[in-house]
Amino acid sequence: MAAVASPLCTWLVAACLSAACDADEHKQKHGCPGVSGAGGGVMFGQHRRLGMAMAVALQAERSVIEKKKPDIKQRRVVVTGMGVVTPLGHDPDVFYNNLLDGVSGISEIERFDCSNFPTRIAGEIKSFSTDGWVAPKLAKRMDKFMLYLITAGKKALENGGLTEELMNELDKTRCGVLIGSAMGGMKVFNDAIEALRVSYKKMNPFCVPFATTNMGSAILAMDLGWMGPNYSISTACATSNFCILNAANHIRRGEADVMLCGGSDAPLIPIGLGGFVACRALSQRNSDPTKASRPWDMDRDGFVMGEGAGVLVLEELEHAKERGAKIYAEFLGGSFTCDAYHMTEPHPEGRGITLCIEKALEDAGVAREEINYVNAHATSTQSGDLKEYEAIVRCFGQNPQLRVNSTKSMTGHLIGAAGGIEAVASIQAIRTGWVHPNLNLENPEDIVFQLITQYGANMNVDLDTGCGRLGRTTEGEM
Repeated sequence: MAAVASPLCTWLVAACLSAACDADEHKQKHGCPGVSGAGGGVMFGQHRRLGMAMAVALQAERSVIEKKKPDIKQRRVVVTGMGVVTPLGHDPDVFYNNLLDGVSGISEIERFDCSNFPTRIAGEIKSFSTDGWVAPKLAKRMDKFMLYLITAGKKALENGGLTEELMNELDKTRCGVLIGSAMGGMKVFNDAIEALRVSYKKMNPFCVPFATTNMGSAILAMDLGWMGPNYSISTACATSNFCILNAANHIRRGEADVMLCGGSDAPLIPIGLGGFVACRALSQRNSDPTKASRPWDMDRDGFVMGEGAGVLVLEELEHAKERGAKIYAEFLGGSFTCDAYHMTEPHPEGRGITLCIEKALEDAGVAREEINYVNAHATSTQSGDLKEYEAIVRCFGQNPQLRVNSTKSMTGHLIGAAGGIEAVASIQAIRTGWVHPNLNLENPEDIVFQLITQYGANMNVDLDTGCGRLGRTTEGEM
């Protein structure tokens, strides 16, 4: 590919999670004991702790007023539900088992004729139904990013045991929705432009509201009757991670008890594909789609587009305990930073990435020595992959048995939804104790081994090329 590192930002934000081991079901499939570990976005964990470094584009200003704010860490935040719509399945367990099995969700695009495009492959969702999740009348009008969002959101509630009876008992003024989108309703807006070529009278009256990135969260909140914080954040491939961290902070600050959060995107239309082709950012390995996304491999030639949604149910710990919820993980902390360097190229020294990881660990109260797994943002771009990896090595290189992988090797890059599905992958890694392989890492970059040598002979930074098990960690109490 060309010199463009990524069509979007490659900055990192970090958050931390912990969870008890829950691997009995997984043991039956893989024949090995499950232990708690870490993963997702860029994720790390040991002693049941996990941090995730994720793409970001903004640095929040701090003021002296913050000194007067109450201690927000008194309220603990846990994950009690997960929902996904992905090229690898629409159930968290199916999704993660496919990752563990090294199944690729990348294939030839079938939705529209792209024979004239130099890239004709993507992580396209082939089968998807809104039956039982979205009202038929709305389903016909909405953009797919909204359909994916609402479906994944309701699946997360179902996964979290929030039945209709329990939902009726919730204080809905303290329940919110913060699910973002990087691209928004591209198809709806594009169709409106085409209609306008004939006459404004031909335009869909819903084209403007259904194109905005916040409307998915708004419609879902209206459906649920949730009156708490409701908005979206659109920060390119950092979108989901921004939403997760901000949703958690709403709970920590006492502004909400339950939050649906994550991201959704459906950019696989001609204008979406064409735009990224124009950026010279996409792989052109059309003859072998499953081999196209290959983070850290010397033969990578760009990223592969994907689509879908990933949503978490975040809940205040005591609120979750009171209703008897199953707790998958605990959110410990996070941070925002910005490289302030270039629109697509990462900083040569990875300063923003390193700063964000350090601030996140500080906020979470986690020592870097505790980290044993990082699920990287790595998109299969030339510069982005290596600068991120260098920052990871700089921060965690002395950690024994550190594992690093990229979910995008199998799903492609879901843009605003990437952090959402990777957060689910990370939580599943904690629950099962197993991390998924890096598909297509057949010829790692020489600099990977140079970095290992540079940062210490005792390093065991393993770019995990096969399904691997995390070390056994200690149990803790919520």
